[in-house]
Amino acid sequence: MDNRPRHSQRVASFGQSIFTEMSALAVTHGAINLSQGFPDFAGPAHVKQAAIAAISADHNQYAPSPGLPILREAAAATYQATYGLPVSPAEVTITCGATEALFATLLALIDPGDEVILFEPAYDSYGPNTIIAGGVPRYVRLEPPAAQGSADSSTLPTDWTFDPDALRAAFNPRTRAIVVNTPHNPTGKVFTRPELELIAALCLEHDVIAVADEVYDRMVFTGQHIPIATLPNMWERTVTINSTGKTFSMTGWKIGYTLAPPALTDAIRRAHQWATFAIATPFQHAMAAALTDALESTYYAELHRFYAERRALLVDILQAHGFGVVPPAGTYFIMADIRPWQPASDVEFCRYLTTEIGVAAIPPSAFYEQPATAPLMARFCFAKELATLQTAAQRLALLAPHPAGSS
Repeated sequence: MDNRPRHSQRVASFGQSIFTEMSALAVTHGAINLSQGFPDFAGPAHVKQAAIAAISADHNQYAPSPGLPILREAAAATYQATYGLPVSPAEVTITCGATEALFATLLALIDPGDEVILFEPAYDSYGPNTIIAGGVPRYVRLEPPAAQGSADSSTLPTDWTFDPDALRAAFNPRTRAIVVNTPHNPTGKVFTRPELELIAALCLEHDVIAVADEVYDRMVFTGQHIPIATLPNMWERTVTINSTGKTFSMTGWKIGYTLAPPALTDAIRRAHQWATFAIATPFQHAMAAALTDALESTYYAELHRFYAERRALLVDILQAHGFGVVPPAGTYFIMADIRPWQPASDVEFCRYLTTEIGVAAIPPSAFYEQPATAPLMARFCFAKELATLQTAAQRLALLAPHPAGSS
């Protein structure tokens, strides 16, 4: 009998995603799912109608591998109008969500042994994508705000920070790329201009490519979103990744894109053509209409108000029930201090919260190379109906202000 393993070495260390585990646990126990980052409300009606119209018009066959010209034009126009980036539609590639955009980018740029710098906590696909590409993740730690134990957010520092010397030390002759996720999942950090300027200077000094994950760029509540590609001499060495799924609350449509100069775009497309080849044609037509309409309407302002209201509500709910919270600068996630309950781990606490209290959250240790070193926190998502958040508040009232499971 053949006893060889049925998986390759490159995937041997990959387990089940924490999002899959917590969402399944939420379903089993009827919990309010504030864990996985997807809305529980309908996307814009006019975008759905645009998809229906595209299907009715028989736009049902393969799109060009780089994406429909009208969608690439709309994505380029969005970055030109919003950030002043002179992007050509020829420099846009449509992908199966931001997930494939990142995967294709790293496959296209990383050779075996190349290092990729990741800020940790890092979104959980960054490390595996780097490893599958043959690269080596090198982590730079983001430190949480200091005094999280207080529920009085006015007394708390407002940002996650990294040590500039630690970042400088991470760059070396093997460094090929750095992933810059701003606004940052899971922390909600929005990288400042001085921070981005330091990253840019190090990229230029060491001939490193910046991979900019900007899927939450329309959800900034404190500070300003600055694409690193807009900094001097950075367009030529930056791959910018975005996703219509977050912006238009249709994560299941999986319409993402990259923006990059010709040489990097060519490399990405070489990988993309063998991964998915082309993305769903009618959804591309619909998202082209969505992006075009958003530039000509008040959509982005309304989206911002919509999420600002939910952010404020969930911050209030969590603080009222004993969590230490620093309101996030961006994204639709909140990181909350769970130390008052003295859990053995964030995983234990989030499982208890889901199974006994009926509210699901993500244990952020899943975003760390060494989970045991993660701060004791839980990540909550506020991309939910107000009624969903209010129901969660009622359930959190059952959470005793003492260690979970103790008497």
